[in-house]
Amino acid sequence: MIWTLGIYFFRRYMMTTLWFFLGVISITYLIDFTETSGRYDNLPGYSVTGVLYLTALRLPLILQQTVPFIGLFVGMATLIALNRKSELVVARAAGISVWQFMAPFLIGATLIGLTTTLVINPLAAWGERQGTEIETKWRETAGSAKPAPIPWLRQSSGDNDVALGARSVLEDGTLLVDAVLLHFDQDGRIVLRQDARTATLKDGYWMLTDVLETRPGEIQTRLAEARVATNLNEEFVQQRLARPESVAFYDLFQKIEVARSFGIAPHALETQFHSLLSLPFLMIAMTLIAATVSLKFSRINQSRTVILGGILSGFVLYVVSVLVRAFGSSGVMPPYVAAWVPVVVAMALGATILLHKEDG
Repeated sequence: MIWTLGIYFFRRYMMTTLWFFLGVISITYLIDFTETSGRYDNLPGYSVTGVLYLTALRLPLILQQTVPFIGLFVGMATLIALNRKSELVVARAAGISVWQFMAPFLIGATLIGLTTTLVINPLAAWGERQGTEIETKWRETAGSAKPAPIPWLRQSSGDNDVALGARSVLEDGTLLVDAVLLHFDQDGRIVLRQDARTATLKDGYWMLTDVLETRPGEIQTRLAEARVATNLNEEFVQQRLARPESVAFYDLFQKIEVARSFGIAPHALETQFHSLLSLPFLMIAMTLIAATVSLKFSRINQSRTVILGGILSGFVLYVVSVLVRAFGSSGVMPPYVAAWVPVVVAMALGATILLHKEDG
């Protein structure tokens, strides 16, 4: 009987999850399409088809961020619906404990977390890269580019000391759009500034196109192409400019090892890796929080105060997790601590409250 009841509860949970996902996808797509259309409708490359495709590329990343909330609301909706039909009351009367009939929900939450980590995240990383390229091409066509918060690179080899920056980064960091190169002498003074439309990393040099050179006290000169020697290789540049959200889960561990080999602090990548690993457990924590406010029997409706408390608890957990992950990404605390401590604490609190309420 327990096995049959567990399958029934699991199926109810997964069907509710499916409907929630469809609803969130529809609403998110509509809102993001409207916002993206308003942002790019004045660009020459704008088209409705292009914005529809760009919105679809961005959708997995947005969906990945909403999954913990989906887990919270699915758990609350499913348990409240079962309570209203007295199905949980019957299960309790049959001698089934709260941990037994909660097992299907916890298994379902774990599967959703695993699917997000193993399927949605790689799609989100791929979509983020493709979407960035499309946005950059549209802005290039319009002759304008929006500054992006990317780090500057510094290369030094002999007397050649150059700082590189760009407004946009494509092809995993090997193509810089609207690049700026500042050349320094041995005293640290700028002797040459090169503004290039693109800078492409080749074997031992940067290939610059449409270059405007500025030297102190001299007239500016424009070149079709220019080469700047470099001792940076492709792997180093990719690690230096890699954004965690644009790296798929399967590639994170390798990226972390490569970054360490170059002496680059991989705090952001490690935090992203541990966050994705802990996501199934975060889903379990959200389900336990949902259970603490939804298991009380009510034939007509649940207490609005209790339900609001569950929503606020889930929201606080999510905000704390994001805040602590920011500390991990910046190196203030170890990445594994930043990713796992909020999840473990939330799971422990949820289990403790259920033990107190159900088992005395």
